[in-house]
Amino acid sequence: MANYPILTLLVFLPLAGSLAVFLLGQRSALCRGVALAVSLGELALAAGLAVTAPLEPLVGGAPDGFFLVEDLPWIEGFGIRYLLAMDGISLLMVLLTAFLAALAVLCSWKTIRSRVAPYYGLLLLATSGIMGVFLALDLFLFYLFWEVMLIPLFFLICVWGEGQPVRAALRFFLFTIGGSLLMLLAIVGLYLVHGKATGVYTFAVPELLHTPMTPALSCLLFAAFFLAFAVKTPIFPLHGWLPDAYTAAPTAATLLLAGLMAKTGVYGLVRFAYPLFPEAAALFSPVVVVLAVIGILYASLLAYVQTDMKRLVAYSSFGHMGFVVLGIAAWTPVSLSGSLVQMVNHGITSGALFLMAGMLEERSGSRDIDSFGALWGKIPLFGACLLLFSLANLGLPGLNNFVGEFLILAGVFSVSPAAAAVALGGIVLVLIYTLRLVQCLLFGPERGLWEIADLSPREILLLASLAVAVIALGVYPAPALDLVRAPIALLTGGKGGLP
Repeated sequence: MANYPILTLLVFLPLAGSLAVFLLGQRSALCRGVALAVSLGELALAAGLAVTAPLEPLVGGAPDGFFLVEDLPWIEGFGIRYLLAMDGISLLMVLLTAFLAALAVLCSWKTIRSRVAPYYGLLLLATSGIMGVFLALDLFLFYLFWEVMLIPLFFLICVWGEGQPVRAALRFFLFTIGGSLLMLLAIVGLYLVHGKATGVYTFAVPELLHTPMTPALSCLLFAAFFLAFAVKTPIFPLHGWLPDAYTAAPTAATLLLAGLMAKTGVYGLVRFAYPLFPEAAALFSPVVVVLAVIGILYASLLAYVQTDMKRLVAYSSFGHMGFVVLGIAAWTPVSLSGSLVQMVNHGITSGALFLMAGMLEERSGSRDIDSFGALWGKIPLFGACLLLFSLANLGLPGLNNFVGEFLILAGVFSVSPAAAAVALGGIVLVLIYTLRLVQCLLFGPERGLWEIADLSPREILLLASLAVAVIALGVYPAPALDLVRAPIALLTGGKGGLP
């Protein structure tokens, strides 16, 4: 595989599909078919990598811990290289991206009736940018993909959103572009500091590791990177854009925002911020732990008082990302294993709940959970799926979220028992608002004379694929944990990812 540009294909196949869809113009059916074919091709390629890629890193000239590398000179005068690389962490994120991107195309099949070509073109363009973020190992290239990811998501919210989409899109844009500009300054600063200290001006991350600098400068650069990634995750209190953007966006865009874009922020912390500035990261970690715990509790309390199902899931998503950040801040092998696996679990579970909120709105024109009741008897397939994903969301043993949350709390407890105890209280709050959602929608008294159809074959396919992932990762998470074992050993100084 090392002799073929597989990573380039992963990044640019969606871009090629996006251009093809834009060129097709008004031929809506063909646009949908091309988008689906491209997304399924991307998923097949990612799955093939998962099956065939060697999990042992390459030796001899390759960056440490990576088993697929594509390294070519690009803008040599400024030390910019076309450097893509994949390790177990990247592969896990690529699999999640390909999977959710295919679901995003399918879930829009019936709901998008106007401007079909630009809609699917933007979905594929966002997929291309997200793939690039997870594979780029040159900071200039990473930043380029980071910005490419932002543009299509902005237009998807603004043009196809509901409620106040322009306001939501502008808040999303201003928050994220502010963080991005800080990161750009930090990238340029690191580039100049490394060049002055070594005589080699480069943006390649493997060469920028261990750049000599003063502790004060290290803290400033880490803070800039951290703020950029914290906005995208988001981390409390930089979450102001999230509820409006998640609620206003069309279902497919929400799936990309919550399931994938939030993961790019966490991925940036693990791949760049903590390894590039380890001393500063250790200094700031107690603050990050506090912010993560506050975010867990704050989001859970807000989720409990929501009556809009999509907004409730949005705050729930925010709270669950707090657990992921908490595991990273602890920076132990066990907590990192939990956080990386929980990134995938969160993408699947929150994605499923957002899809079901969209399906409910398609049928009734409402997402107000207090307007429904007794849906278990009316639409049993929908009810069974909602119950399964809700149980996964609250961390029931045997389902996917339990694995990640257990490992995170176990790892955090070894560093800060108090933080683990408070975070455990957050899980109790998750249990409360999730059971309230299930009670109101499925088993509460009937509040309206809704004539609602049960799941269609297309919707059954969407939710069944997610249900299989929820159960498989809950019952047998070993393949996912094995993928991240070697990278975590390198990140934590040679210790294994799990005991």
